[in-house]
Amino acid sequence: MTALFGPRGAIDRAAALREAGASGVFTFEGPHDVFTPLTLAATVEGLDLMTNVAIAFPRNPIHLAHQAIDHQILSGGRFTLGLGTQIRTQIEKRFGADFDRPVARMSEFVAALRAIFAAWDSGERLDFRGEFYRHTLMTPTFTPRDNPYGAPPIYVGALGPRLTRATAQFADGLLVMPFGSKRFLHEATLPAVRDGLAAAGRDEGELAIVPEIIVSTGSETDPTHEATRRLLAFYGSTPAYRPVLEVHGWGDLQPELNALSKQGRWQEMGSLINDEVLHTIAACGTPADIAAHIRDRVGGVSDRICLYQPGPIALDALAQIVDALRD
Repeated sequence: MTALFGPRGAIDRAAALREAGASGVFTFEGPHDVFTPLTLAATVEGLDLMTNVAIAFPRNPIHLAHQAIDHQILSGGRFTLGLGTQIRTQIEKRFGADFDRPVARMSEFVAALRAIFAAWDSGERLDFRGEFYRHTLMTPTFTPRDNPYGAPPIYVGALGPRLTRATAQFADGLLVMPFGSKRFLHEATLPAVRDGLAAAGRDEGELAIVPEIIVSTGSETDPTHEATRRLLAFYGSTPAYRPVLEVHGWGDLQPELNALSKQGRWQEMGSLINDEVLHTIAACGTPADIAAHIRDRVGGVSDRICLYQPGPIALDALAQIVDALRD
C-alpha cells in the first residue's frame, strides 16, 4: 500500500497507483481529512483502503463506526480502520481533547467500536458501559441495514511497549510506525507483540503486522532526500520517538531536534539527520536498493507493507519498487 495525499484528484491518483502495482492506498491525519480521499478512492475497483491512522481520541466511537461502515460499504468490503493515539501535546492543544491513560482509553475505544458493530449486525441491544465511553442506545433509525460485508478490521498504530502489547491483545492488526528501524522492530516491537499475544492467549496468525516504511528515491544528491531528512527530523523531535533513536545510540539527537522545533527552526532540523540515520530509518536509493532494505527489515515479519514519502511517490518508481519486491 502507499499514501494517498489529499482529496484533489484522488480517484485518478488511486487508479494510477493501482496500475503501478499498489495493492491499496492509505491516508493519514495531515493537512486534509483522513476519510475524504478514501471516499473518492472507494470507486476504484480492486484497491484496499485504510486509514493509517485516524486519530481516535478527538472522535467518538459512534462517529467512527458510521464512517467505517460507510467506507466498508462503498469499497465492497475492502476497508480497514486504522486508529492512532497521537501524542499528548497534539491531542490536548490542537484537538482540545483528553489524553489521560491513552493505553486504557484506546483499548476501551476499540471495545466500544466492536460493541457498536455487533449491535448493528445482530440487532441486539447496545449496552456498552466503560470508564471512558458509554453507549446504551441504538434505535433502528440509526442502524445501517445495507452492509453485507461485516465490520471492517480494526488496526492500531503503536510504538511504545505498553500500547504495542495491548494492541497485540485486542486489535486485528498492528500498524508499525514509519519512524523505526530493523533493530527497533526486532528488539522492541516484536517482543512486546509476543507478550501481548501470550497474555491474550492468541496465536500469531490472529494479529496482522503491517510496517510502514519511509522511502526516499533517487541518487545521493536527489532533492527528495532533503525532504526525507526534514520528515525524519520532525518525527525525531518528538519525545515519544526517542526510544527508536536510543537503540542506535542516538538518543541525544531528540532533545536537540526538539529545541529547534520549539524555536520554529524547521528548515535547519533536517541538517542534523546524517546519512547513517537517514539510511537506517528510511529506505533510500534506487528501487532495487529500497526493495533490499525492505526485505532485510521486515523479512519473516510481514508480507504487507505501507510505503510513505514526504510527498506523492513517482509512479514509475513505485512500479519498479513493486517489481523488485516481487522478484
